[in-house]
Amino acid sequence: MEDVPTASSTATSGRLLSLLSLLQVRRDWPGALLAGRLGVSERTVRRDVDRLRELGYPVQAVKGPDGGYRLEAGRQMPPLLFDEEQAVALAVALRIAVGTGAGIEEAAARALATVRQVMPSRLRQRVDQLEITADRRSTQVGTDVLLALSSAIRATEEVRFDYGDPPRRRQVQPHHLVVRNGRWYLVGWDAGREDWRTYRADRMALRVPNGPRFTPREVPGGDVGTFLAARFKGSATADAWPCRGEVALDLPLAAVAPFAGDGVAEEVAPGKTRLRTGSWSWAALAASLARFDADLEVVGPPELRTAFADLAARAARAAR
Repeated sequence: MEDVPTASSTATSGRLLSLLSLLQVRRDWPGALLAGRLGVSERTVRRDVDRLRELGYPVQAVKGPDGGYRLEAGRQMPPLLFDEEQAVALAVALRIAVGTGAGIEEAAARALATVRQVMPSRLRQRVDQLEITADRRSTQVGTDVLLALSSAIRATEEVRFDYGDPPRRRQVQPHHLVVRNGRWYLVGWDAGREDWRTYRADRMALRVPNGPRFTPREVPGGDVGTFLAARFKGSATADAWPCRGEVALDLPLAAVAPFAGDGVAEEVAPGKTRLRTGSWSWAALAASLARFDADLEVVGPPELRTAFADLAARAARAAR
């Protein structure tokens, strides 16, 4: 009696949408569990699965003690179903994609327009209230380059490319493709130099075919984000400046804090601020502290005092 078709077509459509939503959030669903979630019999679930297949959704039967169903990848893109939070997250991701420099700006804009058009008005308002400005300084990289590098990383195949000006041939074991400050970087192990190296993807001219396969290894520290940040600071290991010093500036804290960067500034007396910061070299650290245009006292270390003395001598020669 439960399966007598007394429900309206509207109720059936709503149940199909609920079934599709469940299949999208979990790989395997036992038939009995689906029936319980939908409040129908397993026979009704089987009929609904057949309807989804007719609409182009590749729902496969799963063998086993419980039986069940799985939504597989198909030959073509069927209509997708998103809940409200997923739809908003997708719209936000598409807006951000415009500024990634991955060469997909036009496609992302068209996809965003498609998603926004079918959104309920309350969701459109949430998305439209979100202001995201793309960084126009982002360096553009061909999508084919990014896909080729990603494929080589997954296949653990060395990549061969020309790099630099003048171009020089390189062969590297690729491990990570990372976005930082609007630029795409390849982090890889250079077996010839026996060291980790970082390359800008927009400066790479890939050669085919790829090189031999390799055994993946772990970046120093185990985290590629920390490793890349350390390399940009001139450090070979930890995400910390190799040269760190401390000074007392004859300036109030309010005048120092906005320009302290990743340093630590604290008030030690009215009109006097202690600043602990770092840089990639002692000369660079001394120069960056001199930009405050105020008298200062070097608290330490001695290398920073020496760097100030060298900087003063060079400045005197330049003044002459």
